[in-house]
Amino acid sequence: QVQLVESGGGEVQPGGSLRLSCAASGFTFRDYAMTWYRQAPGEERVPVATVSTTGRVTNYAEFVKGRFTISRDNVKNTGNLQMNSLKAEDTAVYYCGMAGSWGQGTRVTVSS
Repeated sequence: QVQLVESGGGEVQPGGSLRLSCAASGFTFRDYAMTWYRQAPGEERVPVATVSTTGRVTNYAEFVKGRFTISRDNVKNTGNLQMNSLKAEDTAVYYCGMAGSWGQGTRVTVSS
């Protein structure tokens, strides 16, 4: 069974940084792209960034481009989302999505 566990969330000030991690199990990790999603209070869940199976190709939502970096390690079966220059509007629960599933999410709060 697919299992995805996010970690690394927390509270930071505007302009700060966080690194989110996703630990995967229950499927062949290297066969699936990874997408980070987020859901802000009162809003729909939206994709933030995607990384291809090999890690060579990435795509970013316009609202995080230049600030976030997605990566993966196919040996450790993990993925990461490095978030820099955080803004208040980045406040959301962040989810790791792969193989038709996502984890429980990790909360990111950006405030003064």
